[in-house]
Amino acid sequence: MTAELATIIDFIRYGASRFSAAGLTFGHSHDNPIDEATHLVLACLHLPPDIPPAYGAGRLTTAEREQVLALIERRVSERLPVAYLVGETWFAGLKFKSDHRALVPRSPIAELIESGFAPWLDGRQIERALDLCTGSGCIGIAMAEYNPDWQVDIVDISDDALALARENIAFQHVEGRVEAVKSDLFAGVKGRKYDLIVSNPPYVTEDEYAALPGEYAHEPKLGLTSGEDGLDICLRILDEAADLLSDDGLLIVEVGESEHALAALLPEVPFVWIEFKVGPMGVFALERRDLVEYAAVIHAAAVARRPG
Repeated sequence: MTAELATIIDFIRYGASRFSAAGLTFGHSHDNPIDEATHLVLACLHLPPDIPPAYGAGRLTTAEREQVLALIERRVSERLPVAYLVGETWFAGLKFKSDHRALVPRSPIAELIESGFAPWLDGRQIERALDLCTGSGCIGIAMAEYNPDWQVDIVDISDDALALARENIAFQHVEGRVEAVKSDLFAGVKGRKYDLIVSNPPYVTEDEYAALPGEYAHEPKLGLTSGEDGLDICLRILDEAADLLSDDGLLIVEVGESEHALAALLPEVPFVWIEFKVGPMGVFALERRDLVEYAAVIHAAAVARRPG
């Protein structure tokens, strides 16, 4: 009986057990039911994720018990991501507002930001960076937080996503260094030059999207899908990025499971696939000079995707 639950640890354990029994999918910031239950319970109680273990014995009030149990049941019955239920999540060690207006932040690019993009930016002077397809703004805002001397533009085509991103700019107090721009990829920032362009664009194939668990149906499809092989938007980025990169500029793009399709489509292009602590995650780095050298084959592949 839930009446027997009293402490923070009790509710985390109960939530994890309910999530496991319900067969939920864990793909939004967490990969297991214990971490997901911990996120839900602590956020609901307005406590930080790094709270000292001794506080786990703290007892919940009646109102808190009811609120936590209601969210646990909604997570099970509605398959809502925890970040949407509690309105917040963590990315690169920073807290961000999160709701249905944009995907839940979860990119491996967080590891690159935390490590200073080493060794990719070693010896480079970065003054201006771009986060393309920003969604909630997490990547660009985190880049600005970790690099106070950078000016960062964050771009998205979605008004809803940009509204959330602007809330996160204010939430993280980076208004003077991060500008949110509505743009269809590079269209709204033409004429600007960037030393670094980072993007986590939509890259899910139509078949993959149809097979996704229910949790993903709550996220905007615009932020997930990109054609039959997931590469439609990535190819546009590759085709246009050189014009906005400085001479020594670098492009970093996440394509996830579409990595193999991209490598097969453009075998000549020297993509460098980045290794993360957990292994490869479908993120490549590419120098501007390589974009220029292979511009013809990239352009041909991109043009072939254009409708009509």
